[in-house]
Amino acid sequence: MNKTFLIIQREFLSRVKKKSFLIATILVPLIFPALIGGIGYVMKKESENANAQVIHVLDQQGSFNFENTDKYEFVKVTGDLETAKTAFAESEDYGLLYIPEFNIESPKGFVLYAKSNPSFSTIGDIENEIEDAIKDDKLQVYNIDKEVLDKLKTKVDLRSVNIAEGEEKESDAGISFAIGYFTGFLIYIFMFAYGGQVMQGVIEEKSSKIVEVIISTVKPFQLMLGKILGVASVGLFQVLIWVVLIAILSTTVLGLLGLEIPHEAAIQGADVETSEKFLRLLANIPFTKIILTFIFYFIGGYMLYGALFAAAGSAVDSPSEAQQFMFPIMIPLIAGIIGMQSIITNPDGNVSFWLSIIPFTSPIAMMGRIGFGVPAWELALSMVLLVLGFIFTTWMAGRIYRVGILMHGVKVNYKTLAKWFMMKN
Repeated sequence: MNKTFLIIQREFLSRVKKKSFLIATILVPLIFPALIGGIGYVMKKESENANAQVIHVLDQQGSFNFENTDKYEFVKVTGDLETAKTAFAESEDYGLLYIPEFNIESPKGFVLYAKSNPSFSTIGDIENEIEDAIKDDKLQVYNIDKEVLDKLKTKVDLRSVNIAEGEEKESDAGISFAIGYFTGFLIYIFMFAYGGQVMQGVIEEKSSKIVEVIISTVKPFQLMLGKILGVASVGLFQVLIWVVLIAILSTTVLGLLGLEIPHEAAIQGADVETSEKFLRLLANIPFTKIILTFIFYFIGGYMLYGALFAAAGSAVDSPSEAQQFMFPIMIPLIAGIIGMQSIITNPDGNVSFWLSIIPFTSPIAMMGRIGFGVPAWELALSMVLLVLGFIFTTWMAGRIYRVGILMHGVKVNYKTLAKWFMMKN
């Protein structure tokens, strides 16, 4: 065990002292606030200096009167369609909206001509304007008072309250969605980033023949485990630094640029009731549980996949040769990310349950569910299976690693790996 600790210490110190580690540790926290501040600043300036987009309206129905807004200025034109298109092409305006004569019961044939592909928001805005105008026409045709119709519309605010743990806690699907997807995607990225570091380190030591000297004093399994744990400690250390620095720098940059943090802006611009609801939701988010669960699945998932990456690295002499073994390792991770859509849509469904229980997908899938609330027994079962999965993959990878680390110039396939796995000590 003492030798394993020495290997962990060596891996940690050798990586932390590298210039690349220091640069990445410093740059990443700077990049995020810079992006947030830069994008926020540009959006703020654009909103301040934005001019309304001019849209020509050729209304052959003769009943449309669009009101100008901050985003759009509607200019009526007359004549036939070809004349209107020619005039629009010679102008510097944004678009030409063609409204043909149509049956009010089945309106169709509307076209927006533009000099570039309109965005989804633009198409949606124009469609809403047309729909509102047609609705007003129908109210007149059917002799319905618009004020009466508006009074019939009732807005209902449905609160979501979780009572699973014996106490009432207000929840919000949007916040749960954001937490689940963000934390799950982070683990997905970290699995590849730090797992790749393990594989790269094994290949480098194997190609430089250093490993032949090292295993004369330690067992191959100790070397593999020490390397995995060493990189894991580097990853945790780096992530903790990033979290602290990003939080501090993001707040500072937004403050210097005069931009409000989103939830503060929402609170200041909303009514008292909305503000109180937001604060209640914020207070009910189990941050401690989410952070501890994230750390467990980050470490557990990394340990499970780190062993597989180490085994893949020990079987080859160069990173390019390792690609054939990467795909089977990647499949469960990709399945976890693809399954996030189902998890977020139906966090208690069968697909969500099994993805969060199977060790190869649970690090991503369980983080997707955690924001919605997971029964304690399911969380405990998932954690136990992940630990057992890590033990199994470490044992399996260790049997391949002990042979592969000393093999050079051997063309390796899955049959060869199976042979190494079955080989006796």
